[in-house]
Formats: sequence, structure tokens, C-alpha cells
Amino acid sequence: MRDFWLMDITLRDGEQAVGVIFTRWEKLQVATLLAGMGIPMIEAGFPALGPEEAECVATVARAGLEVRGEGEPLRVYAFARARADDVAAAADCGVDGVVISISTSDVHIERKFGRTRRWVLERLEEAAAEARRHGLPFIASAEDASRTDPDFLAEYYRLAVELGAWAVRYCDSLGVNDPFATYLHIARLRRSIPVPIQLHMHNEFGMATANALAGLRAGARSVAASIGGQGERTGNSPLEEVVMALKHLHGIDLGVDTARFREVAEYVARASQRAIPIWKAIIGTNIFAHESGIHADGILKNPSTYEAFSPEEVGLTRQIVIGKHSGTHALIHKFRAEFGIDLDADTATRMLERVRAVAVELKRPLFDKELILLYRELARGRGNASPPISGERPPPGSSRRRSSPLPGMCEEGRDAGHMCTGDST
Repeated sequence: MRDFWLMDITLRDGEQAVGVIFTRWEKLQVATLLAGMGIPMIEAGFPALGPEEAECVATVARAGLEVRGEGEPLRVYAFARARADDVAAAADCGVDGVVISISTSDVHIERKFGRTRRWVLERLEEAAAEARRHGLPFIASAEDASRTDPDFLAEYYRLAVELGAWAVRYCDSLGVNDPFATYLHIARLRRSIPVPIQLHMHNEFGMATANALAGLRAGARSVAASIGGQGERTGNSPLEEVVMALKHLHGIDLGVDTARFREVAEYVARASQRAIPIWKAIIGTNIFAHESGIHADGILKNPSTYEAFSPEEVGLTRQIVIGKHSGTHALIHKFRAEFGIDLDADTATRMLERVRAVAVELKRPLFDKELILLYRELARGRGNASPPISGERPPPGSSRRRSSPLPGMCEEGRDAGHMCTGDST
């Protein structure tokens, strides 16, 4: 499993997610970020889509991007159907290579095209000839490979190799493989296909990353993946998951600067006008957020108790969150580390009761300022003056405050999940 490479497909399959459009500048910026992170090859788009898309692909191809700025050029590929004019459009963009794609399953051949298997092979021959005419290296992709007759799939790939393909792509276009089936399919193909096999997995059943790993174990050499798994329908293998799984589960470091994962994912999300789910593996902000008393206690003693890798490794930060499920250890730690206040055990226990009650009413963990307000409330109840808090803003004014479960918090703040600033009317 050690001699293989990644191809990022965010700019092509990622943009085919419903409602996503990248501008020319955004495509260039994503490509720049990917190259800077250490991704060696990208699929920049589908030039035959139209002149705007062709210009986007050409802009990326002609930018002269280097992988991690170390002199190795980023290899920019374009997507093309198995048609001579598609390949010519890609060549006009100045790309380094082309992915030639056509469906190989009988359900697609007969129902989508109304054609025959022989027709598919002829189309491949036509497109490959055009690629050779332009001196373009090409990867032959089999759409819906996972539902293709195994003997015909092998025949398609063997012809591609004869025509000059330096690699072939196996597409689980409907995400219907599981890891066991993926392993068997790829192992069978490896016995008859002499060039590298690239995996392009979809995620209908939530197994795109697992299938990619299984395919690599069976002998595939490459994965086509996207940032956040963004792609058509349920998306593709998330690039960050593949990289981190290989690194931590298989001991294979691809040389990717994983500390930039969150940065790159945030940019792609903004350009796509999509949010990153907080629970998203590798890049979600909740991966390193700990509320449960048992978990937080373990994390504070040794992060490896409940973290598979460090937050810094993927550009995130650890959060100790105080809410319904918190324990006194986490509460004492948070006040000491973040507020400079030492809580004794009795104060922490009594305060935790109040924290849990308020968290249940608000249906969420408490914000830092809410914790300070509870602490001051508790101190007043004991007749003690609360100590000053370094950097704390004064509580909001009370002139326009309505009733709430916390002193110093307005009803609008509770509903919106924010503290009142005294600006409401």
C-alpha cells in the first residue's frame, strides 16, 4: 500500500454537487491551496462544458503551481467524455493530461445510450487517438465500473492500456460496493491490468473512505478524492479522511501538510456556499470538543485517552465545553486555565448543579460569559465578593433586560444562543 498517489477532484466532481459553482478565481485559489498542502495532481474541470469552464481550467493549468513550493509542478488534468471533441477541448486548455470517461455497465450502455459494448470500445479508441494526437497522457475511466460485467470491464481496461492509457480509473458511481466487494473487484483486476488502478468511490452507503482503503490494500495505486468528500449526490471519498486513515491506521505518510486541512476545507465551503458539519470527521469543529465528564476528565489527564490524533495536526483546537454532561474536574480546569479562578471542590459541585439546570433549559452548553455570570451569582449568594476577571467585559446593562434563566442574559440572547449586549429594543 505504499507506492501510490492522490488526485484531488474538488474542482470537477466537487463542483458537480447540486448548486455549487466556482468562479475562475476560486478555482485557481483552491488549486493553489491544494498544491501548497502537498497534493500532487488535480482534476481541474470539464472544458467541454463551455467556454467559461474552459477558461477556468486553462487559468489553473497555466498558473505554474508547485507542490508545496518545492519545485515539483502540480499536474493538472481535465475531465473528458470519450469523444474526440472533448479531448481536444481539454488539450486547448494546456492541461498536463486528461481523464477519458465512459459508462461501461450494461444498464448505462443500454438504457442511457441505447448502444452496445462494442460502441463503448469504439468511443474509447476515438478519444484515445485524439489524446495521442495532442501528446496528452490519459487515464481511462470506467463510469459505473462496480456494476459492470467483470469480464467486459477487464476487456475495456486492457484496450485502454493498448491504446496508451498510463492508468485506469475504477468508479463505484453509485456507492454500491462495500469494502469486501471492493477488495475482490480490485484484486481480480490487478491480475490482468498492468497499469495503476485509480479508485473513484461514491458515498451512498457511507463507505467511500473504507472502500478506498480496501481497494488500496487489494493493489490499487491511487485515490481520486475531494475536500470534505464534496461531489455529486452523497459525494466522494473525503481526501482528508483518506490521508489521515493511511497515516494513523496504516503508518503511511503521504507528505501532505495536514495542519492545513481545516483552512482549505473552510475556503472550499465558503466558495461552495456550504457549511462544514460540526461533526464532520477530521475537519469538524466538534471532533475535539469535550463535554462529557468522563471524556473531559480523560482528556485533561492524557489527550490520547479520547483523541485519535492531535487537533493541531488538522488545524483545529481542543475545546472543553461545560454543559449538562460535564463534571467538576472539567469545570475546575476551565476556570483555572481560562479565567484564572481557582474553584474549591464545594463551590464547583454547587456550581455544577446550576450549570446543568441552565444547560437543560437552554438546550445547549454554556458560553464562557454565562459561566462567569453563574459564578458571580453563586458568590453573591454566599455573601462573598467575586474576584475580578482579567479581560472580562462588564455585564450588559439591565435597563432593557427581560427575564431569563441567567442574570445578565436577555431573552433574545437565550433564543439566539448569544449573550445580550444591551442593544435590543
